[in-house]
Amino acid sequence: MADLPRVFTIRESSHRIHNPFTPEKISTLGQALHLSPGTRILDLASGTGEMLCTWARDHRVTGIGVDISTVFTARARTRAAELGVADLVEFVHGDARGHVSDEPVDLAACIGATWIGDGVAGSVDLLRRSLRPGGMMLIGEPYWRRPPQDQAVIEACHAEGESFHPLPDLLELFHGLGCDVVEMVLADQDSWDRYVAAQWLNIRRWLDQNPDDELADTLRAELATAPVAYARYEREYLGWGVFALMDRP
Repeated sequence: MADLPRVFTIRESSHRIHNPFTPEKISTLGQALHLSPGTRILDLASGTGEMLCTWARDHRVTGIGVDISTVFTARARTRAAELGVADLVEFVHGDARGHVSDEPVDLAACIGATWIGDGVAGSVDLLRRSLRPGGMMLIGEPYWRRPPQDQAVIEACHAEGESFHPLPDLLELFHGLGCDVVEMVLADQDSWDRYVAAQWLNIRRWLDQNPDDELADTLRAELATAPVAYARYEREYLGWGVFALMDRP
């Protein structure tokens, strides 16, 4: 089975959350959804499992996380044990693309990984296949805070080939897919900083320890340009949020 390229696990080696959310925002989202004990969750592309693990601790939910990274999956299992919730949540190494739960779940999530459905529409369709009637979906997705002015912005925001939308247009897209948008929690620039800027220290520490690795030149070049590019483009142009959706009757 394929694995996540090593460069990603190096960049985010200290991260417990692999998107522009902070622990506080994950907590806010869980509270906003009024999660009740026993809520069954499927988290596709679950990373190191922080959302499932902390919600299991705080709300006594249960669930399964599926992620293609062996490194992240192992860390998710360790985190579940640390928080004393290994009996409530399970983490599976697997390709989230096309994954459907064996039994319907109350909440199906794809947070920051809509590539698994080739975009928002396909990811919504994929989540629906695991959802019980009346259940809820979570989609985490970037949006344009400001329209990109030129190709340089698009490239710096890693938006080539992507279909990012301004926030109102993204909400309209969800409506057009037959969904009611019933909640949302948005990242802010500070939480973006905690996600992206933390990568630079991870890279530098890795470079100091692995100067002769085959990825060293690539990551050295990235570290030389990433802070300025982030401040000039991503921080100003990109937003990110998690959107709670329910199918309209």
